Amino acid sequence: MSPVLKLIQTNAKLSTSELAQMLALDPSVVAAQIARWEQDGTIMGYQAILDPEKSGHEGVTALIEVKIRPERGGGFDHLAERIAKFDQVTSCYLMSGGYDLCVVVTGDTLREVARFVAERLSTIEGVLSTATRFQLKVYKQNGLLAHQETGNERLPVTP
Repeated sequence: MSPVLKLIQTNAKLSTSELAQMLALDPSVVAAQIARWEQDGTIMGYQAILDPEKSGHEGVTALIEVKIRPERGGGFDHLAERIAKFDQVTSCYLMSGGYDLCVVVTGDTLREVARFVAERLSTIEGVLSTATRFQLKVYKQNGLLAHQETGNERLPVTP
């Protein structure tokens, strides 16, 4: 991965000048490269990573393990792309192991997510089974630790 991409991925708020200075490059070269990556889809977008507790997020996030039947000539792609298009789906990954897709879903309530799984996801032809796990607390997200405490990082010792 390019050093510029690594820095952008870590902190997308860095300006072109800051990136160029950090990497001893010409700012116009960095700006042109970023523009090419945005144009060709290498950089798909920019997002803020929010702390759910501090941002007031009251919704529910679920990780759904999905087993699907691969299609002749298309494998898993067609069905995975269909599932990924649902508004409730925030991420969808092809996995190795005991299930085929890892689908991350958000909703306002547990019931809303359960209804999505029961009425929309599970009823798709080719979906063999699902297992839903609800997120209880975020400790680390996109490489960032949540709830970082300041001060003494030593663990208390009892006699």
